[in-house]
Amino acid sequence: MRQGAETRTPRRNGAQISTPEIADNQVLVRVRAAGLDRGTWHLMVGRPYLLRLALGFRKPKTPVPGRDLAGTVVAVGSAVTKFSPGEEVYGTGHGSFAQYAAAPEDQLARKPVNLSFQQAAVVPVSALTALQALTDVGRLQPGQQVLIIGASGGVGSYAVQLAKAFGAEVTGVSSTAKLDLVRSLGADHVIDYTREDFADGTHRYGLILDIAGNPTLSRLRRALAPTGTAVIVGGEQGGSLTGGLDRQFRAAALSRLVRQRLTFFVSKERGSDLERLTELIEAGKMTPSIDRTFSLDEVPEAMRHLEAGNARGKIAISVE
Repeated sequence: MRQGAETRTPRRNGAQISTPEIADNQVLVRVRAAGLDRGTWHLMVGRPYLLRLALGFRKPKTPVPGRDLAGTVVAVGSAVTKFSPGEEVYGTGHGSFAQYAAAPEDQLARKPVNLSFQQAAVVPVSALTALQALTDVGRLQPGQQVLIIGASGGVGSYAVQLAKAFGAEVTGVSSTAKLDLVRSLGADHVIDYTREDFADGTHRYGLILDIAGNPTLSRLRRALAPTGTAVIVGGEQGGSLTGGLDRQFRAAALSRLVRQRLTFFVSKERGSDLERLTELIEAGKMTPSIDRTFSLDEVPEAMRHLEAGNARGKIAISVE
């Protein structure tokens, strides 16, 4: 570590823990705000159980939760060249629900100048997932008709804005109470899934992002153009053992037998993609939608709010 990290211990949910040590390629960040994403929720509750093989069987391997962060650089490792102490950054790190967190240099970027720390903290995981689902995996084309299922959630709220920024005609699917949010994000059309069926054959889409995790593959195919692409982003409705992973694998197997492309992916936390998002944010083409901000001591309440499905957009955790 170079340029002197502070030695006082940070607080995490009222407990005192040691300031993280950083490797040569890491940055120590004084966390000002963190974001709550579904991945962190899965880590904390240990479901689906299949994930425990990687995350820890009896308890999480990472004692402090949290991945999204925004804050100020305190110290940098000897191999770090992009950042210096005092700079404001955002990205993903290890244990961001604390006053200090370690983050790899290549998972950080300069914080957008037009965002607060709370706004910046809710961008990385969800917006990176949306960006990569649309462009890297979905191969979005300007003018394409795109259906986003789960458009009012964390990933969906970014996917709507990004698809519009890239020139698509966007239809967002959400519940009645969240239709106004989806419209405000720029969706050209909205579908209330409690009253309408996106797979009724009325419209077929060149690209579908399934973020909700519950439509059957047959329903997705009915809404998909004959040679269209459906990208399954996560899976929340597949039971405690495997979550939605079984549906994702079945989609990949079926894709080999039909003209339609059915696929899934695991997002990558890349600083280069964060820099791309920064450009879009500073150009006014994407804005974080924060439902609520909780304090660090209120993280359990924030988790319950997310699990209940009440969030409209993202949830921020203030660490200031």
